[in-house]
Amino acid sequence: MVKKVLIVSPHFPPINAPDHQRVRMALTHLRNEGWEPVILAVDPEASENSLDYSLLSTIPDDIEIHRVEAIPANLTRRVGLSSLALRCLPYLRQKGGELLSQGNFDLIFFSTSLFPVMACGPLWRKRYGVPYVLDFQDPWIPIEYEGQPANPPGGKIKYALSTVLARALEPSAIRNAAHLVVVSPAYPEQLRERYPELNSTPITVLPFAAAESDLISARTSDVDHGVFKRCDGLTHWVYAGIAGPMMHHSIRAFFRALESKVAEEPELRHRLRVHFIGTEYGGGDENHVGPLAREFNLEDIVCEQTRRLPFLTTLKLLDDADALLIFGSADPSYTASKIFPYILAAKPLLVIAHKNSSTADIVRRTRGGIVVDFDVHEEIAELSKRIYESWFAKKTLTVETDWQAFEQYTARSMTRKLSQVFAAASESSSPVNSNSALVISSSSVK
Repeated sequence: MVKKVLIVSPHFPPINAPDHQRVRMALTHLRNEGWEPVILAVDPEASENSLDYSLLSTIPDDIEIHRVEAIPANLTRRVGLSSLALRCLPYLRQKGGELLSQGNFDLIFFSTSLFPVMACGPLWRKRYGVPYVLDFQDPWIPIEYEGQPANPPGGKIKYALSTVLARALEPSAIRNAAHLVVVSPAYPEQLRERYPELNSTPITVLPFAAAESDLISARTSDVDHGVFKRCDGLTHWVYAGIAGPMMHHSIRAFFRALESKVAEEPELRHRLRVHFIGTEYGGGDENHVGPLAREFNLEDIVCEQTRRLPFLTTLKLLDDADALLIFGSADPSYTASKIFPYILAAKPLLVIAHKNSSTADIVRRTRGGIVVDFDVHEEIAELSKRIYESWFAKKTLTVETDWQAFEQYTARSMTRKLSQVFAAASESSSPVNSNSALVISSSSVK
């Protein structure tokens, strides 16, 4: 018997955002696992993210998708608010209620980094009796920048407001969830430390998936990433992703190792280019990598483009590169969602990651690349030396991926595991904790 799941994914294609990737990749396989998905998303024009219409080609044509409006950002910005989560919340709450009252759903699945929309979970479960699952791709209550001198993304005021809102909304959403899905093995301990009662709530660690079909689509397309030309006589190494302050430790160590290599082989200045693409949070234009490169006299080798490329265009870039790089965060719970496309590209890969990061563990398990792990207390000079010995000292860089080990991370395998979570959660009949459930106005949205 096929069951029905309402998937709440506000950032759904063609919106170009990383938090819809789990849902997007699962849609091809969910029906084979006995689940009929219905998508609840936000109108792309309401988002301030860039749009990537090529993503629509990766979604089955017959998926039922409902899109809602959002309060225009130019209105809410006057009072200091532009978050899509808050702008779309009343519309999404109303439409979700309509669908749940009519659709005989067995489960609700929230998969998004727009965390405030998860506050609809307790309300919908209490009103319609449908259990829900929360997918934590990042921590809802941010702790990464606590006690750090660097400005968090969006600035300290926005960060403080987000933290206050998170502490108000997260407890009810989590305590009433039938199941939690997290990308990092570090998250269950963090959540259970904050909520001891979660010992009775199942938590499943489920990394992001890899879709080989995406890479095939990128390879066969005529998209031009515009970063460099293949066969231009240069060697191109690529890192695609944000490069905020929490990654500067690993980037500096890499640059120091590269500086040593250039001192030994000065001709590298003429034939090597190291590209950092999409480095700024939210698509801004603040250079993060350029100033670091100048510290090590590498500005003629290192190229930075702050703007994020569309998803399939990024895959084309990875496929064209001669080698790939991943720089880990000082936060051990950070999991690089890009790791699987990097491994699928089958290029020499260097991963510099925190020693407790799941990214490092995945690469080691699959033999997908060279891993240099670190502790934030390790001096850059020592980390740099180990990077040099592991990467720069090699005469040739080879690829020896264990594809059998990699199979568990494919979209098909990950969707099978996700469907098992769905099956268990849909049988949950625990009542909603009415003392902690968030009260959201039931008045209609005009």
